[in-house]
Order: sequence, then structure tokens, then C-alpha cells
Amino acid sequence: MGPADPAFVRTPLVEQQIADQARSHDVPPERVLEDVVLAPHAVKRLIEPEEVAEVVAFLAGPTGRGFTGAAIPMDLGWTAR
Repeated sequence: MGPADPAFVRTPLVEQQIADQARSHDVPPERVLEDVVLAPHAVKRLIEPEEVAEVVAFLAGPTGRGFTGAAIPMDLGWTAR
């Protein structure tokens, strides 16, 4: 992940990648999540899909009309480190 990349969102793809890494390195999935996926983030958790949906709904709704072409980082502190 680069300096402007978002945090991981809990999706079936991400869950499968965590499980695959755990199997290939013979470690528990929790260790892959903590030591690899979440290591660079200030907030140590995955973003839930509902959180992304809430931001999209805000931006697409009447209260988000002032946002035009702006980047909205959803990175759980990645850029704050």
C-alpha cells in the first residue's frame, strides 16, 4: 500500500486473502491481520462495508453537494502516521 491508499475493507476477497496468507505461512489468521494487514494503520481494524456505504450516501446526497472532485481518504490513520 502506498501513502494515499485506503485501509482494507472487510470483504470476502480480503477475508480470503487473510486466510490464504495464514495457510501459506502456517500462522493463525489473526496474526496475518495484526502483523501484516493492520500493521501500518493507526486504527487497528478493517473498515466495514457499511462505513463505505455511509460515506458514499453522504457524498451522493444533498449534504454532500459541496464536495466536487475532492479526495476523501478513508484510511484509518494511514496518512496520519
